[in-house]
Amino acid sequence: MATTQAENAVDHVDPVNTVVTCSTISGGTVASTVPVGAVYAEGSALDWGASLVEGAVVLDENVAPNAPWSAVVSKGHVLTIVDVGGNQSGDCLLYNADDPEERYSVPDTLAWQGNAYVRTGTVLRSSEGRPLMTVVANEIDRQDTIGGACGKESNTLRYGHHVMFQHGCRENFLAEASRRGLGVRDLVSNLNWFMNVPVEADGALGIVDGMSAPGRRVAVRAETDVLVIVSNCPQMNNPCNDFNPTPLRMIVVDPHSPSGAADPASADDANTDDASPRSARDTSTPEAAA
Repeated sequence: MATTQAENAVDHVDPVNTVVTCSTISGGTVASTVPVGAVYAEGSALDWGASLVEGAVVLDENVAPNAPWSAVVSKGHVLTIVDVGGNQSGDCLLYNADDPEERYSVPDTLAWQGNAYVRTGTVLRSSEGRPLMTVVANEIDRQDTIGGACGKESNTLRYGHHVMFQHGCRENFLAEASRRGLGVRDLVSNLNWFMNVPVEADGALGIVDGMSAPGRRVAVRAETDVLVIVSNCPQMNNPCNDFNPTPLRMIVVDPHSPSGAADPASADDANTDDASPRSARDTSTPEAAA
């Protein structure tokens, strides 16, 4: 496939075969079968799950495929992230809500624990070495924090100029960060919930088929008030989303308060395809979330 510099325009979209064609400066064309704003296929198995930790639900929102999300999780509260469709990467940034200059640090987190993977018990540390959140429950073998986030620039470098119109997690992060008074300089290396990035024997990294499944969950407890920003990854050029972007569900509970009838997804319909929890705002695109 040609990788010459393409113009910033989509010339033609074939709605039947879902082929997007762009012109190049040299007069040629490049084509992509990845649809713009691709979402999960009809009939995909969806399991909306429930909180991994008992407690009163204080927030319950779903994140549409390809969309960003953010919330402040108060100290002591637990955020459960549900992989609704299975193998859906949720790129994640963490900030001290009172001082965003203190933010999640990959090297501090990994150096303190002496392991490359995030598992139950991992303390997610800040740039000051202080705990921001702790993984208190995890339903897959390991979580990733070294694979980084996709973006227009890295997509173009890796996959060719025909993908330059596809927004990535970097664009989602920027859109959601702007709502919180943050900008480009505040983006740092991130977590990748449910993404499988094995470290091979020779030290190489891979982005391979995931280990998750519909309804699998991870739960993190806030050790201080934490601003959490998530990009429901829109990547369609590698297996990080199983080539089928699906929703995520975000549930925050107060484990010190008794659980009651606060969960909006009832036991009868929580695991059906149309039983998505309420969403406080439309996050189906970065523009709608901004």
